[in-house]
Amino acid sequence: MKYRRTPLIAYLCLLPLLLSLGIWQLNRAEEKRVLTRLKEQRQSTETLVLSTTLPDTAEALLYKPIKALGHYDSGHQYLLDNQVSKGKAGYFVLTPFLLKNENKAVLVNRGWLPLGKNRGDLPEINVDTKEITVTGRINRFPSVGLMLAGAEIPSNTWPALVQVIDNKVLAKQLAYPLFDFQLELDKQSANSFTREWQTPHTMTPEKHIGYAVQWFLLALTLTVLFVKYGFKKPHD
Repeated sequence: MKYRRTPLIAYLCLLPLLLSLGIWQLNRAEEKRVLTRLKEQRQSTETLVLSTTLPDTAEALLYKPIKALGHYDSGHQYLLDNQVSKGKAGYFVLTPFLLKNENKAVLVNRGWLPLGKNRGDLPEINVDTKEITVTGRINRFPSVGLMLAGAEIPSNTWPALVQVIDNKVLAKQLAYPLFDFQLELDKQSANSFTREWQTPHTMTPEKHIGYAVQWFLLALTLTVLFVKYGFKKPHD
């Protein structure tokens, strides 16, 4: 028996692809296991005290409980636009919190507020300016699906409207440095609004394994079909 050329070419092209997709899903499953363990470990650790000695990256401190001593910069606050809660559009209120004895601030996400009757009707976002301790958890800044040009540029009025948080752009406007992450304020804290902090839902390791099995079964099916139809029989 001889090989049929077209089935052979198709088989040699598709089999490596199917196998690589299965292996990729297995690798993703292991990555998710590692990430899940990391989240559990970080959320169960002792509360850190925020200072400039800590790593200034969200990944290094992601989901860790934290507290900070200082005061809010009430004159410079941001309304992060296009935030939805329970089907309603609104803003996240992010207020710079200046650390005591340090020339650096963290943006504290004080929660969600609904839109007013129109875009020009901005919500009241007053905040105490006395020295306090705030507590919460570290998280990345809220992301957007499609970032338009100029979305990271805030308005020139206060509170400033902004579509995407870029800490370097905002630090330039504020004239003092900002940490590369936000502090999501605890639900028990004062000076806050609606807070329903969510950990992004990611595909579980089990689902990745399920997809891997599907790819490997497709590779097996392809092999069976090739063995069955990929050869020329003597009477062909």
